[in-house]
Amino acid sequence: MNKLVKSFCFYLSTPLLTQVLVLTLVLTLEGCGFSLKQQVDLPFTSIFVNQSELTPFVREFRKSVASSGRVEVITDPKRLDQAQVILEILPERTDQIILGRTAVGTINAYQLRLMIPFKLRTQDGLEIIPETEVSLFRDLSFNETIALSKEAEITLMFTNMRSEIGRQIMRRVATAGKNWSAEQPTH
Repeated sequence: MNKLVKSFCFYLSTPLLTQVLVLTLVLTLEGCGFSLKQQVDLPFTSIFVNQSELTPFVREFRKSVASSGRVEVITDPKRLDQAQVILEILPERTDQIILGRTAVGTINAYQLRLMIPFKLRTQDGLEIIPETEVSLFRDLSFNETIALSKEAEITLMFTNMRSEIGRQIMRRVATAGKNWSAEQPTH
């Protein structure tokens, strides 16, 4: 048995076999449709977001859009006419729902909910995306003996949820924008 293990390890240490194994793994992952998240390419040069820079969601959305490098996010209403499309972010809703209690009635689990409705339209008022809501839910265990650290964790979770919703909205805007721009007549 020991000789079998040694010979197997010897074969794995050869560069050719290692390359074949890695290539097989890569082809298997590629064949099943796996791919890493790629940068979202927005088909617009400028987009107006109807909320100020100070809201956490707009900061996160702006970061996501800025990573593409070619789309300007406008938040100043005086520059609305410079935007190719208008993204209207409606008021977000957050909830903390109690999921569980201990035998003595203290809370031991919450569900955090974040819902952000939005719509996308052109300067002419044509709706590219009608009012749509993106929502995320996260479960959180709770212990009142460490309540302060749990409050910090809740804040961090909502920040991460806003980031994820910003990326989801950006992907939806990109897809709808590509469909819309394909329908536009070329001059």
